[in-house]
Amino acid sequence: MRGRSAVGAACAWLVLLTLLLTGCQSPSPAAEEDGRLKESASTTAGGRQVTPTRAAGYGTVFLGVDECSSFGTTSFTEVPCTGERAAARVVARHDGRVGDGPLCPATTDFVLHISEQSRTSDEDGDGAIPQGYACMRNLTAPHPGDPGGGGGPRTIVGDCVYNSGDGQVRETSCDGKAEQKPEYRVTKSVTRRTDCPLSTALYVQLGGDRPVGCARPV
Repeated sequence: MRGRSAVGAACAWLVLLTLLLTGCQSPSPAAEEDGRLKESASTTAGGRQVTPTRAAGYGTVFLGVDECSSFGTTSFTEVPCTGERAAARVVARHDGRVGDGPLCPATTDFVLHISEQSRTSDEDGDGAIPQGYACMRNLTAPHPGDPGGGGGPRTIVGDCVYNSGDGQVRETSCDGKAEQKPEYRVTKSVTRRTDCPLSTALYVQLGGDRPVGCARPV
């Protein structure tokens, strides 16, 4: 079965935090000095843009849930999940833009932004492909989307961050093996900053129904 290619430039997922000037319920001195709120990665990160090319033998949805892709530096090809080229699986698939749609599952490793394709530009003429995005999970380790993994499109409980300067912090792996060592770890998710423990020094916007992450120094 021949695959179908999705071509585009891959860009790094950068996750930034914005400096907050106020603390949370009688914070420690560290919280008053270093309290920051991390923006949701689903609305700020660039992701990997792909342009679909259809091929016979696949379903009506390009990169639908449970379908797999190969990896490449500039292209991603839909391939059988049992094949040796399979590298990542679609764990969720949504139409529209990432910023307007549902969040990807918490442990998503990366997101593919799928360009719209009209019926006339479809090389097989079997239907249009709407703009959308696929939440991808690597079939094998490493999994940057796991807690403490140092990446992924979302920040979740268990992730670590470091101070990158200019009032911003970024994610890094919690194991200390990355170039940037971890300085804070998200230990809890809550609905409001005032629900964070008094020891909280960093406030992270996680999204979802518990959008605030409470982080402590490591």
